[in-house]
Amino acid sequence: MTGSPTAASARVLLTGGAGFIGSHLAEALLRRGVELAILDDLNGYYDPALKRANLEAVRRAGDFEFVHGDICDAPLVEELMARFRPAAVFHLAARAGVRPSLEQPALYQRVNVEGTAVLLEAARRCGVGRFVFASSSSVYGAASRVPFSEDDPVRAPISPYAASKIAGEALCHVYSHLYGMRIVCLRFFTVYGPRQRPDLAIRKFAESIAAGRPIPVFGDGSTGRDYTYIGDIVAGILAAAEHDTAFDVFNLGNSSPVLLRDMIATLERVLGKPAVIDRQPLQPGDVPITYADISKARRLLGWAPQTSLETGIRRMAEWLGLLQG
Repeated sequence: MTGSPTAASARVLLTGGAGFIGSHLAEALLRRGVELAILDDLNGYYDPALKRANLEAVRRAGDFEFVHGDICDAPLVEELMARFRPAAVFHLAARAGVRPSLEQPALYQRVNVEGTAVLLEAARRCGVGRFVFASSSSVYGAASRVPFSEDDPVRAPISPYAASKIAGEALCHVYSHLYGMRIVCLRFFTVYGPRQRPDLAIRKFAESIAAGRPIPVFGDGSTGRDYTYIGDIVAGILAAAEHDTAFDVFNLGNSSPVLLRDMIATLERVLGKPAVIDRQPLQPGDVPITYADISKARRLLGWAPQTSLETGIRRMAEWLGLLQG
């Protein structure tokens, strides 16, 4: 394919577009003038009403086609791909979350691995020019060396979710190698911001602190996360989609990990309220730290995060209606 896959009049298929990251990406694509189709099953991992609200927000940015369906439904995906003929596929749909994957490992493999295979095969058959796969920093496992580089081995995942993302990346490499598909895999690092899933720490903690409820803190607060604001992630996705390569992998992270206790202190400062801590043991599958080496994304994509944690948390608190005055 020649030309930009996200230029005005280009057709883009986005899976998972009703979710947190997907809905923000959908808005950005519509603002660029693309012709957009969203495929999402609106599953009950969290309240589907929140996903429908996300879609309504996207609709305010422009019109798009919405297909309510499962990425593992090969006939549906084949029909959509053949009819819509996208120039690019942004594959964000997945069963998310490390801890839930411990309870439903087979479901995570079916959706995240089989669903990715279904999409890749349909894209191959339809001659899709670009394929962007949403991976995760969890592929690095409990790595002892930081920051995490794209060249680090990813052979020791510690959750079914992480294993499913490694498998998805491997499938992407296979399709690029065998069929010449142009594919980028993006390893997201702890994304937060407006529309964040209600089960994720920053949103859950912010709502609990504002209401005076205890927050569950696993361990002593010394775990570190590379919290990355949603606007920066979307900018990275769009930059990666323009990267002219046969196959590549990029970290998209803030490259500035924050200890859990310091993230809570930032929430307290922004909200103007103290947190009530409910101390609990560390959870299986959790890694001690995530820390992105983003030198490759800086060099090849011209991308770097712009949003500090305090600025991002303030924007999120405003969206949640938690700021007084």
